[in-house]
Amino acid sequence: MTGRVAGERGGRMGARTYRVWDPLVRITHWGVALGVLLNAGVTDPDGRLHEQVGYAVLGLVVLRLLWCIVGPKTARFTTFPPSPAAAMRHLRDMLSGDRAVHLSHNPLGALMVYNLWLTLLALSATGIMMGTVAFFGADWVEELHEAAYGWLMLSVALHVGGVIFDQWRTGVPLVRAMANGRKQVAGDRPVK
Repeated sequence: MTGRVAGERGGRMGARTYRVWDPLVRITHWGVALGVLLNAGVTDPDGRLHEQVGYAVLGLVVLRLLWCIVGPKTARFTTFPPSPAAAMRHLRDMLSGDRAVHLSHNPLGALMVYNLWLTLLALSATGIMMGTVAFFGADWVEELHEAAYGWLMLSVALHVGGVIFDQWRTGVPLVRAMANGRKQVAGDRPVK
């Protein structure tokens, strides 16, 4: 993760380019995003397609979690451990004007990733429960599913806002990095 891509200077003067996210990380990220978008705004919540998209999202999340164990170093849990203390230090550093770039997720971003995964797993579990005979018609399961959906929508909004803010703060085009797997970091920015 900390190595530069040989021979690349990036599209900006003095920018350093780092490989950060492999194809599986990017495919699962955008696949989950597409699935959430489809189920949030296109599919009929009571329809078969909604259920199939939900299973596809669950499969992508499980695949990504497995990749956090067996994938390359840059994809593993150890690269972005969940740490509220580190997140608070990062927030304090940002408020003091620090513009350092984290090659993986910054500590706040790491917490968001774990939050999104757990929320998607809860949404999937309650969705599956709603389709089983044992829980069919159980109001509490549907209410929990809807609460998880509401939390997911809030989390997605915060995630997108955080990406926009961090891109502004660091000057690193994060959306492009999640598309091509490489972060371009200005030569004057420290890297963590």
